[in-house]
Amino acid sequence: VPGHGDSPPAETVATEQGRVAFLDHVLQELGMQRPVLVSPSMSGRFALPFLLAWGDRLAGFVPVAPVGTKDYTAEQYWRVQTPTLILYGDRDTSLGPQALQSLRHLPRHRVAVVPDAGHACYLDKPENFHQALLGFLRQLK
Repeated sequence: VPGHGDSPPAETVATEQGRVAFLDHVLQELGMQRPVLVSPSMSGRFALPFLLAWGDRLAGFVPVAPVGTKDYTAEQYWRVQTPTLILYGDRDTSLGPQALQSLRHLPRHRVAVVPDAGHACYLDKPENFHQALLGFLRQLK
């Protein structure tokens, strides 16, 4: 995402509205209709505001210990009807449980904890991560 990793900072994503517009543009350019949005860690700054604004355009949402969850209220989360799989590693003792405290207000959520995995549970235990993800995807209509 712009401004993270080796990507240069981009003024267009400096605001929440800019990040929503950026993600919307990416999904449109890819021709994606009703995708499942998987959002690990720093991508939460893009995915969470998109979810709150356009959650009805998503078939599902999979936050993986994303940042920014405390920026929104329980009432804002409660309005989202997108099926959600909250996922994190059991050794992620800070961001995973912190994100769960906020995201548990999403009314259509399930929780999957990847055993013996840290913050990047998809790297630590890829088989367990993919089993949880695929199980969630199979249940979507």
